[in-house]
Amino acid sequence: MITKEQVLNALKEVNDPEIGKNIVDLNMVDKIDIQGEKVIVDIKLTIKGCPLKSKIKEDVTKKLSALEGVSEVVVNMGAMTEEERQRLAQNMEKEKKPLFENTHVIVVGSGKGGVGKSTVSANLAVALGKLGYKVGLIDADVLGFSIPRLMGIVGQKSYALNEHMIIPIEKYGIKVISMGNFADEDTPLIWRGPLLGNVLEQFMNDVYWGDLDYMVLDLPPGTGDVPLTIMQKIPEQNFILVTTPQSSASHVAGRIAHMAKKVNIDIIGIVENMSYFECPDCHKRYNIFGEGETEKLSKELSTDILVKIPIDIQVREKSDTGMPVAFEDSKQSKYYTDLAKKVVERVKPIK
Repeated sequence: MITKEQVLNALKEVNDPEIGKNIVDLNMVDKIDIQGEKVIVDIKLTIKGCPLKSKIKEDVTKKLSALEGVSEVVVNMGAMTEEERQRLAQNMEKEKKPLFENTHVIVVGSGKGGVGKSTVSANLAVALGKLGYKVGLIDADVLGFSIPRLMGIVGQKSYALNEHMIIPIEKYGIKVISMGNFADEDTPLIWRGPLLGNVLEQFMNDVYWGDLDYMVLDLPPGTGDVPLTIMQKIPEQNFILVTTPQSSASHVAGRIAHMAKKVNIDIIGIVENMSYFECPDCHKRYNIFGEGETEKLSKELSTDILVKIPIDIQVREKSDTGMPVAFEDSKQSKYYTDLAKKVVERVKPIK
């Protein structure tokens, strides 16, 4: 006959996808009832409307059904009381490590908007995850957020266990936080610098990130308050500059790169986005935005061009539907995989 201990051991292999810890240690297993070959378990979610409710129920059912002697599994889903949720948050706070203790921060910036910086950030994060690393993604472009759409999490809301414990959204294996998951996509945010700084402070310190190898941080474009604040506050970071080949873009891009250098941030390389267009019929290349300017910029900054990413309609279409091309194995994903590998070569994981 199946025992309660066997059930608990099986449930220890089921993680809450957002918190990243098993549901037994999180005290989410409320009651276990064994009736011969039938097992009934009551699971308490951290919040009633948990977006991953069906995933947790499916994982519990799968694990218990695999036990010898179990022919039927019933999973009842409930929710923690406010007191239980506060107790969980307090326990998690005690074991929460400083975000930057064992995590490399990869800051992705650009001189101006419209060069595909956020697309590069999202796909780099996903590509690093596919290489087997634990990755977080912060959308630091608080006013002009686009990461939720690129990652397919528009409309999903981040939730807080208490005022100091925000749970990030997980998608494609990446933990993500964005102002877009607290505000509606079409609602304008009219905030001044100090307020923006407070939001980013919360993103970095009050979000339960767990154990990460890399944190990809998508900066707002330009050399304003937010990029400068981030560059000054994060102890160690590695900067990737995104630009297009045209002269106006590369010259503007140089400004934020020089700002990074002034605050002693290591520039690990340049991504030339929209590098060229290859005709799908004749395979002839067209340098729509020119060529050669990024090479000049790399010499000026004494850094490398990490990858040249062509204009490709697949990237645009996938991005619009919330499916980063890096998540698939395709011709388009190869550019981001190559970028991720070069990042790892230059910034080796701490653990």
